[in-house]
Amino acid sequence: IIRYRLEPINISFQTTNPELRCKMLHNRFAGDALNKVKRLFDAGIEMNGQIVLCKGLNDGKELERSISDLTAYLPHLKSVSVVPVGLSKYRDGLYPLEPFAKEDAREVLRVIRRWQEKLYETWGLHFIHASDEWYILAEQELPEEDSYDGYLQLENGVGMLRLMMEEFEDAMSRLAVSGTDEPEARKDRILSGVYSCVTGQISWPYIRRMADRITERFPGIRILVYPIRNDFFGERITVTGLLTGQDILAQLEGKELGDMLMLPENLLRSGEHVLLDDITVEEIAGTLQVLTDIVKSSGYDFVDAFVRKKE
Repeated sequence: IIRYRLEPINISFQTTNPELRCKMLHNRFAGDALNKVKRLFDAGIEMNGQIVLCKGLNDGKELERSISDLTAYLPHLKSVSVVPVGLSKYRDGLYPLEPFAKEDAREVLRVIRRWQEKLYETWGLHFIHASDEWYILAEQELPEEDSYDGYLQLENGVGMLRLMMEEFEDAMSRLAVSGTDEPEARKDRILSGVYSCVTGQISWPYIRRMADRITERFPGIRILVYPIRNDFFGERITVTGLLTGQDILAQLEGKELGDMLMLPENLLRSGEHVLLDDITVEEIAGTLQVLTDIVKSSGYDFVDAFVRKKE
């Protein structure tokens, strides 16, 4: 890594307590691995880190310790994300982890905000970031865009919803500039009809909000947004990307789907029209007897899926 400058490199820290890290990873060498971070730092390798937070293990004082220890690797360690552990229903024989509650999430956010304020004054970086799940669980608004330091941790779910909302707002403002809001233009350029889309439960409020904005501006369009409960992996798994075809089919059966069902792209395996449980997009369309389309993950693509120029 150092010789060939393979950077930025992503590191799963979990904790900087060597003994606790050995316990969490069930590996007696896991504590020693932290020494490699010093070598990467001394070589000037750009890094980003992650802490998967487990209730009663690496939260509380241990989280404070980890954040404090990791600040020693600034500025080469650009960011560290804190994400809650995902608990599926398949946990027989595994460590008895507990889910975080609303007050737990609020405490995690208090810790992170305090460190962000302190570190931004010195480094001009917020450095430590909470994934979107914490804000939803805490029932708090997402931070503004400038607090994400350029979205360094999107792959860990940090700022994905904020970025999507910002892109959506920009796309909607561009419609007005282009004249698409005008009644005359609307007749020629705007799709009308009833459409449906699915989403995970965690992102449902934001997708619903965007859909409402579109239908308010363009009364000829109606968008039905269905949050899908994850029965396959368990109800505690709420992200869209882990939904299965069988859950979508079961929960959309008998529902109004309109002229077309929009499926988010992150449901699919890369480069394929296949979901995690091997059900295809074509099978969903055939079983539900509805036309389907794939919508990419950005706010721009969401607007374009419903408000577009006719071919």
